[in-house]
Amino acid sequence: MTVEVRDPRMRTIVAPDAELEVKGSGFLFTEGPLWHPVEHFLLFSDMPGNVIRRWDAAQGVQVFRQPSAMANGLAYDREGRLLACQHATSSVTRTELDGSIVTLATHYDGKELNSPNDIVVKSDGSIYFTDPTYGRQEFFGVAREPELQHRGVYRLSPEGDLTLLVDDFAQPNGLCFSADEKLLFVNDTERGHVRVFDVLDNGLLGEGRLFAEPEGPGEGAPDGMKLDSDGNLYTCGPGGVHVFDPAGTSLGVIRVPEVCANFTWGGPDLDILFLTASTSLYALKVKVPGKPAF
Repeated sequence: MTVEVRDPRMRTIVAPDAELEVKGSGFLFTEGPLWHPVEHFLLFSDMPGNVIRRWDAAQGVQVFRQPSAMANGLAYDREGRLLACQHATSSVTRTELDGSIVTLATHYDGKELNSPNDIVVKSDGSIYFTDPTYGRQEFFGVAREPELQHRGVYRLSPEGDLTLLVDDFAQPNGLCFSADEKLLFVNDTERGHVRVFDVLDNGLLGEGRLFAEPEGPGEGAPDGMKLDSDGNLYTCGPGGVHVFDPAGTSLGVIRVPEVCANFTWGGPDLDILFLTASTSLYALKVKVPGKPAF
């Protein structure tokens, strides 16, 4: 079974008979899928392999960057420049259009960041990212003790100013904006839930509240998270990818045979859901498309 239907509306999102297709396998741990809406290729990370890979329909899986500083979350800014959360260096970097790499953030309050994990860009150019400690563990990163006492969510302004937005997460991970950018959703892998925050006019966040708790059989926890073009929220969780409507009602689960850490939409019509699940990259045809990366 690929789709678990908890609400009839789930059938309008993914066909009950939709099947997962393996696009690549044999990796160590896949993460950070990112579709280029103009050139039509997918990037995805393999942190333990210290590599970012590229997939396209013509050539399949290739190496894009190796070493990658054990990069995890990837995003494009409004100019189409690649942003990367690097576990090995506890930093956020940007790849310029000429291929050069610049470092955007490494420290907060004089102390090294934990290990930036997932990243999104607001329409004003500001960058939001989560900073759990997973990249300071063996296999997923470089084992070392954290310098910071908190595991936070940050905003990097277009001018380069880094602001701590929230510091009470156990392990903040996936994050995404609502379509109007008035809300920011952030999940907590360790606590197993999704919180939502009002985005203030100055880019800071109001008080958070519980939005959803992905529940059900199977391995996995809240991790990668995004909204589709209808405003439904998708988050990794037990057994696969959980889908919630804008009010937080569980619609169903896209079942994945391996622990799924992240996903994104791609294809010419953004109606192919690419899933990075442990050792493999999967693809699934869906009825509701995603939104372009920039």
